[in-house]
Amino acid sequence: MNTRTPFPKSLWFALGIIILASGFYALNSYIYEEKQAFASKEYRDAEYVIDGMRVTLDGSVGDDGLSTSFFGNELVSDLDGDGRDDVTFLVTRSGTGSGTFFYVVSALNTERGYVGSSAFLLGDRIAPQSTDKGKGSVVIVNYADRAEGEPFTVRPSMGKSVWLILDSQSMQFGTVEQNFEGEADPARMSLGMKEWTWVSTLYNDEREITPKGSKPFRLTFGNDGKFSASTDCNAVGGSYATDGDTISFSQIFSTKMYCEGSQESDFVTTLSNVSGYHFTSKGELILDLKFDSGSVIFK
Repeated sequence: MNTRTPFPKSLWFALGIIILASGFYALNSYIYEEKQAFASKEYRDAEYVIDGMRVTLDGSVGDDGLSTSFFGNELVSDLDGDGRDDVTFLVTRSGTGSGTFFYVVSALNTERGYVGSSAFLLGDRIAPQSTDKGKGSVVIVNYADRAEGEPFTVRPSMGKSVWLILDSQSMQFGTVEQNFEGEADPARMSLGMKEWTWVSTLYNDEREITPKGSKPFRLTFGNDGKFSASTDCNAVGGSYATDGDTISFSQIFSTKMYCEGSQESDFVTTLSNVSGYHFTSKGELILDLKFDSGSVIFK
């Protein structure tokens, strides 16, 4: 005769508790994930203001014949200090023409839902790179553009950055000056982030050379190892190479126009004598001259 030992009621009770707890946890996890998925997309349903018009991101065509679409490069950060995560990202505007205009927008996470900002125009047919968090509520948008005068058939290769801060009252962006102490983060800076303007060359024997004319000297680093510069006379270009914090310029050339009193020769000679580089918290690019003989300051 076979006899079975009865399963203790206490174990049945414990097993039931475990099953109920597992089901409750699974249900809660499902609800949480659904809420997170909804919340992650909810800001896309907000209205944004572009060129004075209220637009949505559903791709519908407005009265101006353009549609607005979500692009991406989201940055989640608290823009207004209320403890809630807000979202900054890029959108595009395009129509029947060949242009595709890129804008920066933000969505503030408020008690009544997401509220969209006015848009900040980056440019037409640019190449977005990244959207990073700066100091405080500053947003840094990095992208590549074409040099002035280049046709749209040329691939964007000139690195640029714009530093933005959102006014939560007007819901409009303001640009942040990168050239003063405390705003720039050297660890986030790069040669290709912007067009650099020559400020001065300081030598260790206390000589200083500064631009004399009203036409600025500008230096731009491409992503392809090429650089270009505009001087008080000609256009200059060539190649550059970096290794850590060292840099060298080579194959330097310029157009051949003659300008009385030009400082172009001094500028080009300085570039050929550069050996290193670094950035400062004032937003400056410093090119170090060979043999520790001096430095060239750009902003």
